[in-house]
Amino acid sequence: MLPEKKQVLIVDDEPNLRKILAAQLSRDGYEVLLAEDGEQGLAMLRENHIDAVVTDLKMPKVDGMTLLREALRESPDLPIIMITAHGTVDTAVEALKLGAFDYLTKPFDKDDVRQVVAKALKTRALAQKEATADVTGRKDPSTARFGIIGKSAGLTDLYAVLERVADSPTTVLITGESGTGKELVARALHEHSGRKDKPFIKVNCAAIPKELIESELFGYERGAFTGAVSSKPGRFELASGGTLFLDEVGEIPLEMQVKLLRVLQESEFERVGGIKTIQVDVRLVAATNRDLRKLIAAQAFRDDLFYRLNVVSIRLPPLREREADIPLLTEHFLAKFNGRLKKQVIGVEQDALEILLAYGWPGNIRELENVMERSVLFCDAQKLRVEDLPGELRGTAGSVAPPTSEGAASEIPLSTEGGLKEHVKVAMSRLERELVSRALKQTNGNVTHAARLLKISRKGLQLKMKELGLREGLGEKSE
Repeated sequence: MLPEKKQVLIVDDEPNLRKILAAQLSRDGYEVLLAEDGEQGLAMLRENHIDAVVTDLKMPKVDGMTLLREALRESPDLPIIMITAHGTVDTAVEALKLGAFDYLTKPFDKDDVRQVVAKALKTRALAQKEATADVTGRKDPSTARFGIIGKSAGLTDLYAVLERVADSPTTVLITGESGTGKELVARALHEHSGRKDKPFIKVNCAAIPKELIESELFGYERGAFTGAVSSKPGRFELASGGTLFLDEVGEIPLEMQVKLLRVLQESEFERVGGIKTIQVDVRLVAATNRDLRKLIAAQAFRDDLFYRLNVVSIRLPPLREREADIPLLTEHFLAKFNGRLKKQVIGVEQDALEILLAYGWPGNIRELENVMERSVLFCDAQKLRVEDLPGELRGTAGSVAPPTSEGAASEIPLSTEGGLKEHVKVAMSRLERELVSRALKQTNGNVTHAARLLKISRKGLQLKMKELGLREGLGEKSE
């Protein structure tokens, strides 16, 4: 299928550092793009599907902090890693509070780079299983209370709980399947509390190697372990005065749960390798898609920590239990992707809506969002039709709508000659050709924009076009 190589953008005005980082990350299997200042970096972010950014803080034209703000305004889930010198660590910490993923202090070891980029990409991949749709600007309180779209019974109960607990220091445990919007609820708790002007720090515990989670949460002192060339605050320190969101809290190792319990009870801890006790004021919100009671029974989770986390419990219902909300969510995503994809789809035909209502949505809201993006992209009519929906929703094997008679591929012969693998290969090639052709048609042959729609690199799309024989006769555009 289409390439899935992760793209990392390096933004730094030092040519040697760009060269070193590019060589390191390329060896690790990433596709690396380079920018020599923040202005060029922002332009490349707009023209490519970037998965993570490594940027210097001090640069000409546009500095790292400005790049951070602009990039997160466009892509709130984009992990941005700041590079800083010793004298600007405080600025890097401020960047973390504004939403940067992490920072590296010069000089840094190549393993530091490898670990932080891998952690950033894994965190983003896990976050993309959740639903974090931005509903800023919606006026109807019945469909967008607390920034959450819905008026089903389950959502009405949720609103009532949020009204009571948002503006309190109480610890909250959010449970629910992946894609139900746990982070959205955590952010709502923060933004509707007296802490809203303080940091909202999030940690996906499943993305952090077990041996690093203590230093991630509590920080470390210089010399605490090999590679600790300077002291670094942990997420509890960064969140002091605000809210700390621990996603996938069930993944925290058993031996670390004791220290987490202590900081929840005493509001104090020590950094790794440190002797000074640090006191913090943190409101904790935790989330999990696992059954913590079953983990307790299996002796994989401490019962005392569970009871400390479970002061207020919020269960998010899966989308299959929220049928009344599907039309509202569909309308929201339609408006969102009309803007992003420069389309003018004004609604959904009734028979297509009935399919959306009948589908089981195992991936919940995130799956619905992805379906709507793909359907809007390939819709050539005023309203979404049944044929614009993916094959799995329509009960067919294909994942794209059947090709029209214009340029349609012939059916795959059902003979056994060549074997099943050869037939699958041919089918996948035709599917790729259909996807690429439609994206190019949608963008009037603009390869850069088509690559963004397909969420691959421009270079990757060019190679795929050459492989599929789609470059001949195409007046390729890049702007």
